[in-house]
Amino acid sequence: MTATASYTNRIARIRIELEHFEPRIWRRVEVPLTTSLRGLHDLIQAVFPFENYHLFQFRVGGDEEPRRYGVPNIDGIDWVKIYDARNLKIGTLVDRSVVEFAYNYDFGDNWEFKVDVEEVSVLDPARDYPRFIDGEHRAPPEDVGGITGFEEFLDAMAKPRSRNHHRMVAWYGSVFDLNDLDKGTIAKGVEMLVRRRAVGKSSYAKSRGEI
Repeated sequence: MTATASYTNRIARIRIELEHFEPRIWRRVEVPLTTSLRGLHDLIQAVFPFENYHLFQFRVGGDEEPRRYGVPNIDGIDWVKIYDARNLKIGTLVDRSVVEFAYNYDFGDNWEFKVDVEEVSVLDPARDYPRFIDGEHRAPPEDVGGITGFEEFLDAMAKPRSRNHHRMVAWYGSVFDLNDLDKGTIAKGVEMLVRRRAVGKSSYAKSRGEI
């Protein structure tokens, strides 16, 4: 049995938390071990949610010399090598006893996340994957200006009579409630990934003559 085959009936429960901000903004999800880091990136985008406008990077390994996974630089002039995030599966990390790593999104705003694999269990055939389990607090808006910009944004939202409040509401498109997860938007994003996975599994089965 190949390593990939051994992953097909197992899932990982993963917790993702935004660093350097209080109150804690976090999400818990479940993904098949066959999910690549690129697939995990897509899920993180769906559950926080962001708009996937910017580059991302996972850092796996020690702080001094981590291996970085994201979108490889085709021209090869980056000062550090970026490995293709599509080529590393969650199951491979689990097999290597790697249960904690970092995710960075938007190198301008520089959102840094801690990613923890909390548990590995048997896949439930009655459920659809990937799955959003739970979480706390709404994530920062895209392009708000990093942690400092987000804090200023929240301060403006908390002062409904201020000029900055009206300006930020106009920019964001509505009032921002930090305590509202916006589960509807999360559910739509995750459902899109579920459908994409179902299409991929069907195409793979057809290619093998199984259906």
